[in-house]
Amino acid sequence: MLAACSSAAQAATYEMFRDPSCGCCLAWADHVEHANAVEVAVRETGEMARIKAEHRVPQDLWGCHTMVVDGYVIEGHVPAEQIARLLEERPEGVRGLAVAGMPLGSPGMEMGGRTQPYDVIAFGDDTRFVFASYN
Repeated sequence: MLAACSSAAQAATYEMFRDPSCGCCLAWADHVEHANAVEVAVRETGEMARIKAEHRVPQDLWGCHTMVVDGYVIEGHVPAEQIARLLEERPEGVRGLAVAGMPLGSPGMEMGGRTQPYDVIAFGDDTRFVFASYN
């Protein structure tokens, strides 16, 4: 199954929007590039709230950056393995994945081994559920 996930992940186009003053976004993009063997196009903007609203990310799920990949929106520090899983499984009613806030230990937020538990939330117009949990 890992090979199938890699193929789906590698076939997609990745475009990340970030505020130019945020440093963790580039570390997260590097994580995605290396883990999924893809290239991430980085777009800097001072209008992140507009980007999130355009992609209909629920405000309580906002993180610091927003990525569009193969028609899905990826919000915040979602691990690359969950992006690959989303692209492989394509669950019905799901528009995207989100990790709200900036939890320590999530990809791009590594801080000397300190971690916080967090959930990857799948969301859509009428759907919201825990897609993965990290402790």
